[in-house]
Amino acid sequence: MINNDVLRSVRYMLDLNEAKIVDMVKLSGGEVQKPDVIAFLKKDEEEGYLNCPDGFMAHFLDGLIVYRRGKDESRPAQPVELSVSNNTILKKLRVAFELKEDDILAILESTGFKVSKPELSALFRKPGHANYRNCGDQLLRYFLKGLTQRIRR
Repeated sequence: MINNDVLRSVRYMLDLNEAKIVDMVKLSGGEVQKPDVIAFLKKDEEEGYLNCPDGFMAHFLDGLIVYRRGKDESRPAQPVELSVSNNTILKKLRVAFELKEDDILAILESTGFKVSKPELSALFRKPGHANYRNCGDQLLRYFLKGLTQRIRR
């Protein structure tokens, strides 16, 4: 899925402004300017649109976790994964919103997208594991839609 779509979806879900997104990126040690965030949030046919790079998305998702859950001072900071896949986005959102397996299944089911527990657990495995599966764009879209409905009510 395109990083810009994920960014727009999370922004709408949490009602974030551009300044808050900049602050969230800084929470994870990243740097971004407000004009860049504005360009990332534009639709691809709009003038001034910029593709959202994986590095920015990685810092944004890590900053989202710190923003939602707070910084854990007892543990050293984890290095930022600069390669962002749909599986990574799903994992980071699960952590940020403190979702359990049953919560994710309920979110997906509320949008009419059914997934079994084994299929879901395969999405959270490490690449290279025998049961690892790639998270498709459609599943991530339905998850974001269901999570938005759950949070915004």
